[in-house]
Amino acid sequence: MEKSKILYAEDDKTIAFLIQDSLESYYDINCYSDGRSALDAFNSQSFDICLLDIMMPELNGFELAQQIRDKNSEIPIIFISAKALKEDRIKGLKLGADDYLVKPFSIEELILKIEVFLKRTKRTDTSPLKYKVGRYDFDPKNYILQDAENSITLTQRESELLLYFIRNKNMVLKRQDILKAIWGDDDYFMGRSLDVFISRLRKVLADEQNILIENLHGIGFRFSEKNI
Repeated sequence: MEKSKILYAEDDKTIAFLIQDSLESYYDINCYSDGRSALDAFNSQSFDICLLDIMMPELNGFELAQQIRDKNSEIPIIFISAKALKEDRIKGLKLGADDYLVKPFSIEELILKIEVFLKRTKRTDTSPLKYKVGRYDFDPKNYILQDAENSITLTQRESELLLYFIRNKNMVLKRQDILKAIWGDDDYFMGRSLDVFISRLRKVLADEQNILIENLHGIGFRFSEKNI
């Protein structure tokens, strides 16, 4: 069976060696010591997932993630960084990253996160191919919202969250239930991640007056759509 291919950008040679050595039995991992060489590789090769450090020469991880996301809105991106400030995590998510892992971490935790995203990317979905969201047709498999004039490509997280809302339309959804269903955990940081992605969905659907993502204080959210 062909191994999943990882783009790994890390300028610390010791950390890069340890992670590459730990993962190469499971994945085809390609390691780059600066953001520019990682971007060149991404533009010329095909990868299944990206692991990005932040503090790197040439292009830092945030700049690299932005350029990767501009070209491919679907590939999972996980930041792995010593930058533990809440602001850095939120910035990474706003750039379109799917997760953020703070150093030091266990290899087991990293592999678990990689597997979660690879399975979500490759799984076969037997649900309807498309859903109607206001004037848009929503294709969750390809992360696309499309109407007669425009096509919007969502990130994997945005698509999963919107699909969860659609499948639970008009229901009161507890924060912890959403987090466990989409992120697999309900800790504080994941809660902040949820807020970021809901904010992004609201912006995407801002012109849809009949669609509401309602914040229920102390409880969670409710996704509703008025009949026209």
